[in-house]
Amino acid sequence: MDRNSCNQNPFSVERRIKATHRSLSGVYAFRGVGVAFESSLERDFLHRMDFSRDVVTVGSQPVKLDFVAHNGRSYTYIPDFLVHFKSRTGRRPMLVEVKPEEAWREKWREWLPKWKAAWRYAAEREWSFHIYDESRIKGPALKNIQYIERFKRGDYSEEDMDAVVRTVLFMGSAPIHYLLALHFTGSETLGWSVLFHMIATRQLDCDISRHFDEYLEVTVTA
Repeated sequence: MDRNSCNQNPFSVERRIKATHRSLSGVYAFRGVGVAFESSLERDFLHRMDFSRDVVTVGSQPVKLDFVAHNGRSYTYIPDFLVHFKSRTGRRPMLVEVKPEEAWREKWREWLPKWKAAWRYAAEREWSFHIYDESRIKGPALKNIQYIERFKRGDYSEEDMDAVVRTVLFMGSAPIHYLLALHFTGSETLGWSVLFHMIATRQLDCDISRHFDEYLEVTVTA
């Protein structure tokens, strides 16, 4: 069984997330599996991972780690997520801590011992450990993902979508303006909705960090 296998036994949740008045908590529906989060930034992280076709699974509060703090006392640390990627990506499983930039910049010295414990734990298993803040989670990509979410459950013509797929497969990639002109002349608004639906449902792929305009290139999702 390889380190990235999605057939591995899932980790149990080490810490149950409770509702809090100080932050947003809940359960994100990650491809039919509920993944707990305890802040809006964690929810946004899950949204980014859910959109990525490189990601197989995300587990919440996956492991419990003991560490010794600067004061010499022993404590327990539970990272936020464990992400597994498709084998073809060559990416190692990733242990993740999600923290606002303002918080980690203020307390990084205090938190360094527990993060070193997470890094050692990950290294022993040929994983990686990363801290994600707003700079890695928010931005144009997240805004675009959130925008096209509204088109995800739309009821669009299978015939129209099949025609788009055939065109893009034939060309290898195609700009939005070409697809609108070829398949939706006189119905461009509908065409945009269909194409956004196909991107949101991962039938089409694109550079999700780019501004959505008529020159955006799309491909058929591998």
